[in-house]
Amino acid sequence: MLTKVLVFVGAFLIVLSLLATFYASSQVKRTPLDTNSVTRLAGTAGLYDGDELVQTPVKASSTTLADAEASTKDVVVFHNSSCLVRDPDGNAPDCVSAEDPDDRLVSAGTDVFATDRRTGMAVNDAEGLPADAEEKSGLINKFPFDVEQKTYPFWDSYVGKAIDTTFEGVEEIDGLETYKFQYTVEDGDIEIGGEPGKYDTTKTMWIDPVTGAIQDQEQHLVQKMPDGQTVVDLKFEFTEETVAANVESAKDSGSRLALIGKAVPLGAGVLGLLALAGGLLLHFLGGARTKDGDRDEVTRSDDTRELNVFDSDDEPTRRRSDIHRD
Repeated sequence: MLTKVLVFVGAFLIVLSLLATFYASSQVKRTPLDTNSVTRLAGTAGLYDGDELVQTPVKASSTTLADAEASTKDVVVFHNSSCLVRDPDGNAPDCVSAEDPDDRLVSAGTDVFATDRRTGMAVNDAEGLPADAEEKSGLINKFPFDVEQKTYPFWDSYVGKAIDTTFEGVEEIDGLETYKFQYTVEDGDIEIGGEPGKYDTTKTMWIDPVTGAIQDQEQHLVQKMPDGQTVVDLKFEFTEETVAANVESAKDSGSRLALIGKAVPLGAGVLGLLALAGGLLLHFLGGARTKDGDRDEVTRSDDTRELNVFDSDDEPTRRRSDIHRD
């Protein structure tokens, strides 16, 4: 009975290991449909007031919410809202209205887009997208799972196209290994207040290679009118609190993915092989004992027959001796 149990358990664990390796791991590597994140940035901006660029501290926020009802097992639909405000005293809220009495609003906007839950690439034919959704390409708000050290296309909303984003090296942030990526736009064509303008930017992102999530980001962008007048010169980056929260989330997600993708398959595989080997060993040892028992039984039977033969021959001999003496 023990032999059968060990063989069954071993086979079950080996199958579990294979499922965890080739199926379960790929199933969990999908953008979750309960995503609801707020990313905050801070920096400085030179804003043209009609006479000159006025330098001011600024803060930005970006709220990204997954629409679970509009999403599918392969595609996730996101609603995003962003806001950039002046923050001269460090106490500005994430966003203010256009009628703010302190005139702190610089820009604000909303967007709806869809991405592939595994690759992070834009999807434009998702049923959950509104009819007037802007068509996009490349990566939008994250990199794919299992990021490679190569060039990826990343969407830039100002020029309305994906820009080649190159791998720049490996750097550690708060104990988390990240991949550094960067893209640059020079003299990009944009609109500024309905008028044609130019746009330069350098955007740098530090990516968790396991989940593809952006851990840190900094950007320098400049917008100019056709006559060369700079109207926006903005430098901002993720706040320390945002980076810390991102890293903590990435470590937690990485641990869970490692458990499913490595620890479970390895542990189940090793235990399965041990159980299977133990069951087979008991089976062969049991067979060997059975054969030895059969041989012992045969030997005992032969000895018994020899003893009986001797006794049967000896008894008549003794009787004949007794008769002869009489």
